[in-house]
Amino acid sequence: MPARWRRARLEDVHELAMCMPRVRVGHGPRGNPIYQVGGKSFVFFRNPRPDAADPRTGERYPDVIVFWVTSESDKQALVQDEASPFFTTPHFDGHPSVLVRGSRIGELTLQELTEVIQDAWLSRAPPRAAATWLDTHPGR
Repeated sequence: MPARWRRARLEDVHELAMCMPRVRVGHGPRGNPIYQVGGKSFVFFRNPRPDAADPRTGERYPDVIVFWVTSESDKQALVQDEASPFFTTPHFDGHPSVLVRGSRIGELTLQELTEVIQDAWLSRAPPRAAATWLDTHPGR
């Protein structure tokens, strides 16, 4: 089985984000990684918050990752599929991003996760950097 079809792992999020050009990683107040391009976040590991909690217990999810998306239609395509691990909360209404729990990242293939991270980067990268990257990655 080619590597791109294997199940994604949490460490793949970090590796794929860092493979994109001009990426800097910062850390939030609790040490959570925040991946940025041109001073803008495109992937970040969120602190537990009340809007993302287990509906049965009310316990806040400790492993939520935020990925930027290019448009509301892209967001809806990811969150409307009930089989998808992606979700959103009212806190993110109108915000161009989707959420996924780290514990569910393995529901994606490495190829799917790669595309989500590349799209997140493209949505936040400076136009010239995005154009240069796209020129060197035909078919994207």
